[in-house]
Amino acid sequence: MGAVNLLLWGAGVALIAFGYTRARRPWDRLQALNEQDANETRYSAWRGGVRDSSTTGASVAMEMLRRQARIGGAIVGLGFLLVLAGFAIR
Repeated sequence: MGAVNLLLWGAGVALIAFGYTRARRPWDRLQALNEQDANETRYSAWRGGVRDSSTTGASVAMEMLRRQARIGGAIVGLGFLLVLAGFAIR
């Protein structure tokens, strides 16, 4: 095994760990906000009336959290590609 393989594996594992930690917190918070939004939707349906669908602070926060989680997921994907490249290079 060459040093390049080990370097790619190490960098890949480091990126996977970094991307996971970067994506985990926004993803958890996004799921909590989705649950709150679903509860509010059910309550509005039970109460009746029209639900305001304009942009709110929560919808902006949800989009920011989605973007942060996507960036973390992309970092994890890049890490997997580096690990696979480490196996492919001989």
